[in-house]
Amino acid sequence: MKFKIKFILFIWVSNFLTAQEMGFEEYNPKSTLVVPVHEVVKAKYPFVDIHSHQRSMNAQRLKSLVADMDALNEAVMVNLSGGSGNKLAESVNNIAENYSNRFVVFANVDFDGAGKPGWTEKTVAQLETDIKKGARGLKVFKSLGLRNTDSDGKRLAVDDARLDPIWAKCGELGVPVLIHSADPKSFWDDMNSDNERWLELKTHSRRKRSDTDPAPWQQIIDEQHKMFKKHPKTKFINAHMGWYANNLKLLGSYLDDIPNMSVGIAAVIAELGRQPQNARDFFIKYQDRILFGKDSWKPEEFPTYFRVLETNDEYFPYYKKYHAFWAMYGLNLPDEVLRKVYYKNAMNLVPGLDKSLFPKE
Repeated sequence: MKFKIKFILFIWVSNFLTAQEMGFEEYNPKSTLVVPVHEVVKAKYPFVDIHSHQRSMNAQRLKSLVADMDALNEAVMVNLSGGSGNKLAESVNNIAENYSNRFVVFANVDFDGAGKPGWTEKTVAQLETDIKKGARGLKVFKSLGLRNTDSDGKRLAVDDARLDPIWAKCGELGVPVLIHSADPKSFWDDMNSDNERWLELKTHSRRKRSDTDPAPWQQIIDEQHKMFKKHPKTKFINAHMGWYANNLKLLGSYLDDIPNMSVGIAAVIAELGRQPQNARDFFIKYQDRILFGKDSWKPEEFPTYFRVLETNDEYFPYYKKYHAFWAMYGLNLPDEVLRKVYYKNAMNLVPGLDKSLFPKE
């Protein structure tokens, strides 16, 4: 009996000490708050996911995707990882044979080597060919400004003049450019107790940047904005709200200053969900310039987006603690704003979307 009591006491003390030694990474308490809950597993209106990535678009994969899309009320998926040449043509053909109105492919450009003789002409010609074969836009990955180098091995700036013909060609052909530049500014900030992304940087150490790795954050962002202004006839979609979802007043000033720029909300819903009143006002004011997007294809995560946009729920959890350890609140957007964010704005930017997939006005 004494041994049993000692054993129980040992277990209790061990558990107690373990709890006391728990680090921030493990601490993730469940809220005891009791408030109205309105789970939204299916979007109120059919939507266009302007920001998705799919490595394969064969017939079997498309069939699986459509089943998940239907459950979410996703009308059209825009695959930004279309590639170029044969890879892109194969995806476009598979879509045409199976689900011609449910998927859109954007082309990609390999920017490494800019400055070589004939590079610009060859790249623009290939882009034009890709668009003629069915690409509906151009996706620019964050490697431009971060990792891409020119023919001399130097960092290729987003606004490098040697790239101007690419953006001009997109404007000429009437297709949008969805561009991701840099990453959250916190990745450049000191990794200390004041950094909101400390946990993400600790668990994903390769995301840490500095002013010399490869350049200051503001410099890369400024390069992007200069490029937008240099090409007013080209329509740009700034991915991740240009990393200004945490400063909507400043983002609004950029939208005012750059009329050919729209923004996508992919991967920044956590920023919007913690400022519901401010974000709601922003969405109403700039309702014609905001597009729905998710980024990573995880159907189980979409309901958090729907709940933030559609409800007025309070204090509900985000699905990824290392992105956001805070709680979400609903914006309760008006129906007309939801329609624009979900599909109308995409229809104005992406050519050839099937109008029959969306509600009649």
